[in-house]
Amino acid sequence: MTIPFRQRSGEHEEPVPGEAGRLLPRPADPDPRAERHHRPGGGPARAAGPAAPPSPGRSGRRRRPALLPAAAAAVAAGALALTVGVGGLPTGTAPAGSPGTRERGHARHAASPGAVRLLERAALAAAEGPGSPVPGHRYGYVRVTGWTTSLDGDTGRTERVSADREEWTSVDGSGPTLQRDGGGTRWLDAPGDGTLNSPTYRLLERLPADPGALLRRIYAETVPGHGPGTGSTTGPDQEAFTTIGDLLRGTAVPPGTGAALYRAAARIPGVAVVPDAVDAAGRHGTAVVRDHGGERTEWIFNRGSLRLLGEREVLLRDGPWGSAGTAVTSTAVLGQGIADRPGELPRRDG
Repeated sequence: MTIPFRQRSGEHEEPVPGEAGRLLPRPADPDPRAERHHRPGGGPARAAGPAAPPSPGRSGRRRRPALLPAAAAAVAAGALALTVGVGGLPTGTAPAGSPGTRERGHARHAASPGAVRLLERAALAAAEGPGSPVPGHRYGYVRVTGWTTSLDGDTGRTERVSADREEWTSVDGSGPTLQRDGGGTRWLDAPGDGTLNSPTYRLLERLPADPGALLRRIYAETVPGHGPGTGSTTGPDQEAFTTIGDLLRGTAVPPGTGAALYRAAARIPGVAVVPDAVDAAGRHGTAVVRDHGGERTEWIFNRGSLRLLGEREVLLRDGPWGSAGTAVTSTAVLGQGIADRPGELPRRDG
């Protein structure tokens, strides 16, 4: 059964040429009895029956569950899994705000100088967004296109499953949430104040502006045993990196909060840069990446504007999900901003 692919976001509505500019219908769900799905940030889910409806008051948006990485699925299937460390990164001291000096038994490395520079440029670009107050009756908007990978446990075959989504979330949490995807259109209960796991624009506005304080809060709510990361095998640093990516893509983000999130990400150990990556809409850019458990999470940025284009998960070694270099999830942010009402697109003046 398809697990919903929830994203976090980056800015205003931007047309995308071709088929990627339209929401596509979701393929029919494969037989759930023998199926596993790759979840971005984490690997396969257990074979499941019909997906439960979103919890009331949560906007239907859940941070992507952190499950076993794809390589670990091979262990569950009786195959041999190798441990892959983070290569090519300069050794250094774990930055302030992180919970320790080692993660899952492996030495932790400071973010690479290139990643720190790129994230600072992204922070400066984010801070230039509209700074005027946003009335509570308006709606944060996001539109994404993309796919995740499903693995049939009987045949070993993989296929892509659509993860297209369009959503309007009340700025102050007082109004109902409108969602559109391949499964149709639905209204969800008003989200209320929201949480770090399912934020409203108002909650994002109230997050600490200091990147160290912000990162400490993120670790406190994502380290296994302390929040959404409970039971994760990916470790606290990857949980924090995943959380920040989700926040940046999930709805409209206040300029100051976006800048603080990028600067917080620069303090996470193991963050590096790759010169070229492509999002689900076919757009190329420079990526800030983090390796974890045989996979690489990539945040893809427009080289000129430093706008966040999307994210993907790429395998670092061969396994049941595909060969090394295969993207197992990919998403592209097609639109983001503040709309007057649900169902309407954001105005250019935000």
